[in-house]
Amino acid sequence: MNFYQAFKMAIKSILGGKVRSFLTMLGVIIGVGAVISAVAFAEGSTKQITDSIQSLGSNLIQINIMGRNSNRNVSYEDLQKFAEENSDEISALAPQTNSSVTAKVGTKTVNTSIIGTAPEYEQVRDVHVQSGRFLLSFDLDFNQKVALIGTYISNELFEGVNPIGEKIKLNGEVFTVVGVLQEKAGSQQQSDDDQIIIPVTVAQRLLRTGAIRNFSLRAVDGDMVDGLMEKLNAFLTGVYNDSNSFTIFNSAQMLETLNSVTGTMMVILGGIAAISLIVGGIGIMNIMLVSVTERTREIGIRKAIGAKRKDILVQFLIEALMVTGLGGIIGILLGISVIKFIIGGFKIVPEVYSAFWILLSFGISLIIGVLFGMFPAYKASNLHPIDALKYE
Repeated sequence: MNFYQAFKMAIKSILGGKVRSFLTMLGVIIGVGAVISAVAFAEGSTKQITDSIQSLGSNLIQINIMGRNSNRNVSYEDLQKFAEENSDEISALAPQTNSSVTAKVGTKTVNTSIIGTAPEYEQVRDVHVQSGRFLLSFDLDFNQKVALIGTYISNELFEGVNPIGEKIKLNGEVFTVVGVLQEKAGSQQQSDDDQIIIPVTVAQRLLRTGAIRNFSLRAVDGDMVDGLMEKLNAFLTGVYNDSNSFTIFNSAQMLETLNSVTGTMMVILGGIAAISLIVGGIGIMNIMLVSVTERTREIGIRKAIGAKRKDILVQFLIEALMVTGLGGIIGILLGISVIKFIIGGFKIVPEVYSAFWILLSFGISLIIGVLFGMFPAYKASNLHPIDALKYE
């Protein structure tokens, strides 16, 4: 029996039990579809964060203050003085006080994130307004209750109304909207467009926090970053006498950390996918063993009229490969549909189609077919024709 005849017989066998064949494929379909869509979500999330970090440039430095083992905290004024003394290396410095607040306009309410900062934040973090104005030194000096809102906030609370000059309540306190930030993430919730910026001096009172724990600064040039980080480390160690009281990192280190986390996530996803596909493979083996039992007389007749062990083995292996191959193809279509219509359709994260993971998941499904189809095929090929013909 040639390969073409074995292929035809496998197709006939699969079509003879459409429902059973589909249920056999289901484990593979779900496994492959889950791998492709889960990886797409992970890579899309990574791309969104990576693009955001890369857009800040290679000369951004972030300082986080924990303040352990110390009776004092470095102040905004301390770091401003440091920046002035190193103005040949530092182009701008901005404080950051972050928290979550409830924003309300009339009867409309949203929960969002708030950033208390200074005018330099515009240059340091490359954040600009599309209408209105950014923060001014005047706002900080005189504790002006002014706010810049992201496009998501604008759409949710000021739909159809120009928000500039309008009032907005943040945790019950009234602020005046003076600017709308440029759209960065399609005006999506929990993105860079879902935030409100206010003066840091006002944020300290609103959030009832004295110390500022986060600062961002931008080096004049990317080549100066390493030397500047060493100076900052020495300066802050002199304040706290303990290098564990603060962390300093730049954009490149953020990306390294992100890539490390992404790598771990991919390993976990791969493990979950492997378990899912193995479960699907066990289902295939069980159904193939049932098929061998049901077709024992057929196998006996074929061997009695001259079919070799190899012919029987090849036929059942082809059937297993057909089932897993078709399941893999349907799984790929399922995964791509999830990316297109759910992840992309709802703009959860950017759409990412990974050819590597698509081909890998399909290849694994075929390997599963061979591995779990081998035992039933081997059992079928070893049936003695006389015993098989006697089987009822």
